[in-house]
Amino acid sequence: MDQKIKCWVYVLAGVLLAGGADAKPLAGSRPNIILVMTDDQGMGDFSCMGNEVVKTPKIDQFHDQAVRFTDFQVSPTCAPTRAAIMSGRAPFKNGVTHTIFQRERMALDTFTLPQALQSAGYTTGIFGKWHLGDEEEYLPGNRGFDEVLIHGAGGIGQTRYGDFPVNEENLYFDNVLLHNDTIVQTKGFCTDLFFDAGLAWIKQQQKTKQPYFAYISLNAPHAPLVAPEKYKSRFLELGYDAGTAGRYGMIENIDYNFGRLMEKLAEWKALDNTLVIFMTDNGGTHLKGKLNGKSVSHFNANQKGSKNSPYEGGTHVPAFWYWKGMFGEDMDVDSLTAHIDLYKTFCELAGVKLPQNMQELDGRSLLPLLTDPKADWPDRELFIHCGRWNPGQRDDFKYKKCAVRTDRWRFVNNEALYDITNDPSETTDVADAHPEVVSELRKSYEIWWASVLPLMVNEDLPKVAPEDQPLAIRYMKQLEETGIPEWAPEEL
Repeated sequence: MDQKIKCWVYVLAGVLLAGGADAKPLAGSRPNIILVMTDDQGMGDFSCMGNEVVKTPKIDQFHDQAVRFTDFQVSPTCAPTRAAIMSGRAPFKNGVTHTIFQRERMALDTFTLPQALQSAGYTTGIFGKWHLGDEEEYLPGNRGFDEVLIHGAGGIGQTRYGDFPVNEENLYFDNVLLHNDTIVQTKGFCTDLFFDAGLAWIKQQQKTKQPYFAYISLNAPHAPLVAPEKYKSRFLELGYDAGTAGRYGMIENIDYNFGRLMEKLAEWKALDNTLVIFMTDNGGTHLKGKLNGKSVSHFNANQKGSKNSPYEGGTHVPAFWYWKGMFGEDMDVDSLTAHIDLYKTFCELAGVKLPQNMQELDGRSLLPLLTDPKADWPDRELFIHCGRWNPGQRDDFKYKKCAVRTDRWRFVNNEALYDITNDPSETTDVADAHPEVVSELRKSYEIWWASVLPLMVNEDLPKVAPEDQPLAIRYMKQLEETGIPEWAPEEL
């Protein structure tokens, strides 16, 4: 079949399925929601996206049957993306301008996404990485999550940023974690454990009629690049360096666990009333390595930049959505969408009645596009900034590592303009040919920057020593008073 005809068949099928006369309306349909988000995994880290080295057959299969948001934008680094999802607005408006220096703490006046879902009768769970504050009032158990299994700020073993001290001794295996109100000792590889815990909790929720939100928020494949031997050995045998083998091994382990998630949901007959989403939190990392001793560049889906850059490679990520029988399958949505859109989308699906006294939301509901991928979707401006300035240097970074993105354009660092529609790899600066676009986007950025300055509530706070980090203090106190109990999720 001709490819163009095939595409239109898929679109028509999706419209008939999601929006036909006999279709159930999406708004207020109250599905279970499972959001799987990986850390530092870019567009090029999947075989379905063109990587010929790493193998991701389970995610590939999911990709092939999902609704795919082909122009989905997030923040350039992890804590800001998480803040945007949890708040429905730009991360700087939550005070999140970095991943360290206490600037990852999500403002306490934020009415969070899980709180919104709780208000509509959902039960909520997080498994993995939180990274939005480790002091008691900032922890997910006080921000809307009923079930919590997390490591500390930064990544596992990054004790200088807030993780439990002991995790530095055995990276990614047998970690100490916070389970609800108790610090616990776990066994096994971190990704396996977070999926095991999430699945065990989901199985419990399946026995009730209460809808749930499961946030499986992995720390992998974030550095350190550590994977179980059986996952990295193939890459070592091919001649790759240890770092590449560890990172690609983590990715293949994620693929295995994601496949297991989908198999269990099918076994439990849960797919009919469950929305499953797979996405990543920012662009890829470690894009160079060695193969048989020679330097090589790893596949990056022909994108410019990587994590912590203002280019497409920093913020353009995969976003695959699947709900059996409710969405059309194998469909692309090409409209410009973003992490800030999840809040309104989930709330509309769940029938949430949002309070009047809460933060202003920047995002849109994606339901029109899920119903019809060709639905009217007005152009928009998304504002991107890497943040990460050192204390006291914010004003110097106003025009550094920043961008404005519209459906067609990407305006970078207040000077370079790229025509994303015709030049998705950002090879040619066309600012001189489109001065009116530059002027318009520059003006918009100035207005946006002025609007977020008063909301950066975590600026210029003192640096915290590793031993004074909140979870380090909590760990030492519990160790002395009651010890650290062993914990494992219920067997499936």
